[in-house]
Amino acid sequence: MISLLIKNFDLSKTFEKVVEKMYGWGESIILKLPNFILAIIVFTIFWYAAKYVSTFIKNVVLKKVSQESIKVILGRTSSIIITLIGFFTALAILDLDQVLTSVLAGAGVVGLAVGLALQGTLHNTFSGFILSFLPNIQIGDWIVSNGHEGQVTDINLRNVTIKEADNNLVAIPNSKIIDAPFKNYSATKRSRITITCGVGYESNLEDVKKITIQAIAGIFKQKPQEEIEFFYTAFGDSSINYMIRFWTDATGKREILEAQSNGIMAIKTAYNSHAINIPFPIRTLDFGKNKFQSETITIQKA
Repeated sequence: MISLLIKNFDLSKTFEKVVEKMYGWGESIILKLPNFILAIIVFTIFWYAAKYVSTFIKNVVLKKVSQESIKVILGRTSSIIITLIGFFTALAILDLDQVLTSVLAGAGVVGLAVGLALQGTLHNTFSGFILSFLPNIQIGDWIVSNGHEGQVTDINLRNVTIKEADNNLVAIPNSKIIDAPFKNYSATKRSRITITCGVGYESNLEDVKKITIQAIAGIFKQKPQEEIEFFYTAFGDSSINYMIRFWTDATGKREILEAQSNGIMAIKTAYNSHAINIPFPIRTLDFGKNKFQSETITIQKA
């Protein structure tokens, strides 16, 4: 009986402590509620301010900067910084200074561990900053890199996104582009186009050269210090092969293909007018060299 009374007393005492603790929490929540609401409001203001500041930096502060990738990276960086300032300000309003101090104190150790674990990601991040400030690659350029070819649509802190000719997107890590060669068709406004062809052995090579150069010059105007180059390259199996090179405005693969197509059509039209033959391989079967003999077999009956 006595032990039962002792147990009931302990349970009632424990319940009183729980109620007292919950009452204290409720009182603290009520007292902290204005600060909590204020912290949410402040963080929300900083959140929207980050977006407007990012847009302001890209469209106003960096208006005269022609390189779009610089605008994008600096805009995103400013947005992240302002958002972090708002987060730490909200913690200070909630009187979580000790938590903030602990976070900053542990940032060094955590940063070291994260840095070792995410070496590849950090490499891509720093490479993204480098690419953003490089004039050799910009948004809208047509590049070839790591076996992929297309137009640059985005440069961020992780990868470069290109849209290939089939309209599919390919994300290439920044470190891959930094560490490997890449070709940028848009880096120069003028490109040299090469067309290869062949003419029959019966052709007058001087006339072929003159007519071909005239056909190209008629549709592609060469600027000063530019010229149309014509070279015979080889005696082929059925033709004498040559290549012709000329300059035209081209900042992407599409313009290069169009120039090659127009050049081929102009050459074919000129050859038709002057009866110049463009031969193709022909296989001749001569059965006259094969003498078939028929033998008569006589079967004698016993």
